[in-house]
Amino acid sequence: MATPQPPVRFTTHRNLVYRLVLATLTGRAVHISQIRPSSASNPGLAPHEISFLRLLEAITNGSQMEISYTGTILVYKPGLITGSAQGSGAVNGVIRHEIPANCSRGVSYFLLPLCLLAPFSKAPVNVLFTGPGVITSSTPTGDMSVDSVRTAILPLFNQFGIFNNIELRVLKRSNPGPNGRGGGGEVQLVFGHQVRLPKTLHLLNPGRIKRIRGVAYATGVAGSNNSRMIETARGVLNQLVPDTYIFSDVSSAPLMSAPEKNNPSAKKKTGLGFGLSLVAESSTGCLFCADLASPPSGGTPPEDIGKQCAYQLLETVSKGGCVPPASAPIMVTLMAMGSEDVGRLQLGREVIADENLIQLARDLTKFGAPGWGIRDASGENENGDVVISVVGRGIGNVGRKIA
Repeated sequence: MATPQPPVRFTTHRNLVYRLVLATLTGRAVHISQIRPSSASNPGLAPHEISFLRLLEAITNGSQMEISYTGTILVYKPGLITGSAQGSGAVNGVIRHEIPANCSRGVSYFLLPLCLLAPFSKAPVNVLFTGPGVITSSTPTGDMSVDSVRTAILPLFNQFGIFNNIELRVLKRSNPGPNGRGGGGEVQLVFGHQVRLPKTLHLLNPGRIKRIRGVAYATGVAGSNNSRMIETARGVLNQLVPDTYIFSDVSSAPLMSAPEKNNPSAKKKTGLGFGLSLVAESSTGCLFCADLASPPSGGTPPEDIGKQCAYQLLETVSKGGCVPPASAPIMVTLMAMGSEDVGRLQLGREVIADENLIQLARDLTKFGAPGWGIRDASGENENGDVVISVVGRGIGNVGRKIA
């Protein structure tokens, strides 16, 4: 009988989600300690981290989680990724995941790791995010909007041969509520393309920006906010890329239960606000995104949101490479999980110097993935970029026996 491998040990809550994702993909147990031990009011795991653990439990079979009394120590033993198959917490093939009202993270905090796990599932993944804590816009905590996930992240899976039956539906829009917590939105992710191994990636030509697309959204506020954001953003972007189109989406604010002493069935509107999501596409299919939404406290005019978001997009493009910092961890993780071949990806120096990407490289090494080879890019598209070479581990999808 084979001796089980000891758990991989980590400390602090940083990069917690990607560590749990890597543990699930590789089948290695993890022991994470010192999770906010010095916090006097809220030590241990935060509400959004507890919610993510419940999501992991719903899409896997056989996972075991042990949390200490104070919540500062987590032991996670992963199971098989079963997706939305019957018997794994799904009803009629759909997993309903409710996010609590005290969650301050956007729904993309849950969507991005779920998109990493879905291609390696045994069955299709169909998750409906609901509850008072769903925020579909970008958030002050740094989460991107659902629109950027749909238009800038999901198309990247085409590079790995994953492109069939993938859909992200925004059923109810919402912005951060009071104090940046909760929104009452509703989002559904359908990921029906499972593969044995992702294709080896060779992405070395960033190309030139040829078009810009975007979504301006107003939730529970006047639709004229969208027009003002679009006009200001186009004033900045049209000087550089004439092919710029920004879609306007106006929706009503979600009604959430707010019982009162004299009216137990009372409801109130929440998640009011507006925002802008922009995506720039290059001639070689590379995607760069930027997000900005009105703060929960209000007071920011739509013109400022449009101008700042446009400048953020230009800054992201100026960092160089073929992928922005937001999508680089997903690309690198899929490359490491692919077939036992060398994949190459061109990144800007500022992108590869991002602390989250550096921490991901260290975590991959702990899980047994080989180190990266880094060299300066050569050719007409270098612009000071670097090329990283990643050797795939060949883990892939243990639930599928055919390619």
